Amino acid sequence: MKVWLNGSMLPIERASVGVLDHGLLYGDGVFETLRAYRGVVFELDGHLRRLYRSLSLISLDVSLGHEALTEAIYATLKENSLSDAYIRVTVTRGVGDPGLDPALCGTPTVIILARPFEYYPDDSIKVAIVKTRRNPSDAINPGIKSLN
Repeated sequence: MKVWLNGSMLPIERASVGVLDHGLLYGDGVFETLRAYRGVVFELDGHLRRLYRSLSLISLDVSLGHEALTEAIYATLKENSLSDAYIRVTVTRGVGDPGLDPALCGTPTVIILARPFEYYPDDSIKVAIVKTRRNPSDAINPGIKSLN
C-alpha cells in the first residue's frame, strides 16, 4: 500500500509523521473520510468544501488547492490500483515545538491514504436510537471534523 504524504507517494512502511507534529501531540488538525465507487469519489467537491471550511475555522492554511488535492486523491487511488475504496484525507498543523501556539508550527502535514473498501456482512450490523445529545455549545464545534 502507498500513501500520499506532503506531495510524495510513499510505501506505507516509509511514510512517517514527526513526533512533534501538533496533530499527534494536540489533535490539531482536521480530516475527511471519502468513498470511491468504480473509480469515482462520491461527493468529492462537497467533502473538500467541508475540509477547507474546517481548515479555515481552525485557522490552518494549507497551500494545496482544491484541484491539486483532487489530483492527489485520484493519484493515490491509481497508485494503489483501487476503484472501490475507503479514502482518508488528514491535515495537521504540522511539526513544531511543544506548546499550544499555532505559530510554533511550520508547514502543515497532509496525508492521503486509501485502502480497499470492505463491505459489512449482511448480518453483522445492529442499529439503535439513543438519547445522547450533541456536544454542548461551548465544546468544539461538531461541524469541524477535528482530530480531537
